[in-house]
Amino acid sequence: MRLVQFQTGSDGPRIGLEEKDGGNVIDLNAFDPSLPRRMREFLEEGDAALALARRAQESGQHILPRSQVTLLAPITNPGKLICVGLNYADHCREQNINIPEEPIIFSKFPSCITGPYDDIIHPAESNEVDWEVELAFVIGKKGKHIKESAAMDHVVGFMVAHDVTARDWQMKRNGNQWILGKTFDTFCPLGPAIVTKDSVTDPHKLGIRCKVNGELVQDSNTNQMIFKTQALVVWVSRFVTLFPGDVFLTGTPPGIGAFRKPPIFLKRGDVVQCEIDQLGALRNKVV
Repeated sequence: MRLVQFQTGSDGPRIGLEEKDGGNVIDLNAFDPSLPRRMREFLEEGDAALALARRAQESGQHILPRSQVTLLAPITNPGKLICVGLNYADHCREQNINIPEEPIIFSKFPSCITGPYDDIIHPAESNEVDWEVELAFVIGKKGKHIKESAAMDHVVGFMVAHDVTARDWQMKRNGNQWILGKTFDTFCPLGPAIVTKDSVTDPHKLGIRCKVNGELVQDSNTNQMIFKTQALVVWVSRFVTLFPGDVFLTGTPPGIGAFRKPPIFLKRGDVVQCEIDQLGALRNKVV
C-alpha cells in the first residue's frame, strides 16, 4: 500500500491511499470517519488501522481524482526525525574516509519537513545549500532495546527523503555541530507516500538518484548502505524508545555538491528531483 497525507481545498490533512505512484487517492477518512486525520495518530492505531486501509483499498469506494488532491508530506509531526551520516560505502570512498564502525546519528527538527512537491526555501543565511537524496523509513510499533530479528516488525514502510543541507553551517560554523545546517525550514521534503514494507521487494536493493535541473548528480543503490534498516533500529533503540511515526533518514550516496571540483550549490530557481525505485520521486523548486 501507498499511505499518503493529503488535502482538498482548505479542509486540513486527511489520510489516504495512492492507487499507484501518481494515481488517484482513496480517502480513508471518508471510508471510516472515526479514523485519525493525521498519519502519526493513524500509525498509533497499529495493525487495526492498516487492516482497515486494506479493506478500503479492496472496496473500490471513496476514490478522489488526483487532480482534486494536494499531497502533503506523508507524516508532518513525527516525535523524532533521526538521521544517519556517512552510511553509504561509495560516499565514504568519495571522501577517502574509513567506513564508520558504528552508526553516526544526528537529527533534524520536525519543523523542517515539507511536502513532496513543495518549494525549498533558500535561506538568506546560507550560500552553500546542497542536495542529499535518502531512503527514509517510518516506525510503526513502539519499542526499546529491539532485537535485530524483530527489527522489521517495528517498521511500517519506506519513502523518499531529501536531506537538504547548508554546508557552511554544517562544516564551518556553530562549532561544527550539524543540526543548524540541517534543519532550516523546508529542508526535509518527504514522500510522496509511505510504501508499506510488504509492497517493497527489498529496501536494500533499490536504485537511488538525484537530479538537479534534469542533470543526474547522484546515482547509486541502497545496497551500498553500511548500516541497513534493521541495524539502525537496533542501534537507536538502545538509547531511546521508538514510537509510531518516528522517521529515519538513512544517509546519502556520493555526488553531493560540496565534494565536486569546484563545489556546486543550489541556487534559487533550481529544481531538484530525488527518486528511489518502487517508492516514487520528490520534485521541489528552490525559491
